[in-house]
Amino acid sequence: MRPHRLNRQTLAACAALVLATPAAADEAPLSVLATVGMIGDVAQSVAGACAQVATLMGPGVDPHDYSATPRDVDALAAAELIFYVDRTLEERLADVFDRFGDRTPTVGLAAASFGPSDLLDDPDAPSAMDPHLWMDVSRWARIAPVIAEAIAEQRPDCAAEMEVNVAALQAQLDALHRWVGEAIASIPEGRRILVTAHDAFYYFADAYGLEASEAIEGISSAAEASISDIRDVADFVVAQDVPAVFVETTINPRTIEALVAEVQSRGHAVAIGGELFSDAMGDDGSPEGTYIGMIRANTITITDALGGSVPDWPEALHDWAARWDISP
Repeated sequence: MRPHRLNRQTLAACAALVLATPAAADEAPLSVLATVGMIGDVAQSVAGACAQVATLMGPGVDPHDYSATPRDVDALAAAELIFYVDRTLEERLADVFDRFGDRTPTVGLAAASFGPSDLLDDPDAPSAMDPHLWMDVSRWARIAPVIAEAIAEQRPDCAAEMEVNVAALQAQLDALHRWVGEAIASIPEGRRILVTAHDAFYYFADAYGLEASEAIEGISSAAEASISDIRDVADFVVAQDVPAVFVETTINPRTIEALVAEVQSRGHAVAIGGELFSDAMGDDGSPEGTYIGMIRANTITITDALGGSVPDWPEALHDWAARWDISP
């Protein structure tokens, strides 16, 4: 039998396919997995079309006591790059990070982005850090170039584009940081006191001039609050004449409701000032489902409840507002 002969056009097409395949693979969006939305939103803004970013934990999910499901393990196995905050936040995923870190680049952003002097200690465990860094916008902005560098290691042709994206995002976050500071400064002195379900707001207090940040539960929400914890915070609320306390989207509201009942039983009037986003962002497809929107919503809720006045939305964020049909 005579062998099949390929004409020149067929040979050229085959050669072009062979040569194009590696390049096409290099240009495919990198598969990135972030543990929490506060990372995922920043990572997608930085990466643009160079990466497809998925988030492991969605709205209302508490990362302190989150355990990986079989579906999560599959998602981690499929990822080409993994980002997490720190093992003091994603406490039950430490073994998972160890397992996948041997074969997939896995970046703990707290360690990669910050030095020891940038981190606050857990007051209940001074040898451990407070991982809630995203509550200070100026600090959280520093993860953007670290994310860009990690993606560029696998997609070097995207480095220049991501550098532009990082600069644009950091300009937005700088404006947001100044806006939050202005809002909190409008709260009368003596009322800049934040009482929440768990200690997720120390960085917020440190960055924006709150006089105190008190909570029923500690840095980690894995341990349930006791009656003694509730009574101790009730003592604080009464002594400081705190007008409002706040529930969190990732914590059962009954903890704060019990605090309010305890305070009111002592003849002190206190209100629930609203719901804050602490360890997770809002619903996908909503403004609060973005990092900027999460911080904006928290700031408005706190400022209004404690007697301040919300300043005009910064011009640098008008495009963001327009995207969500929000009037500046």
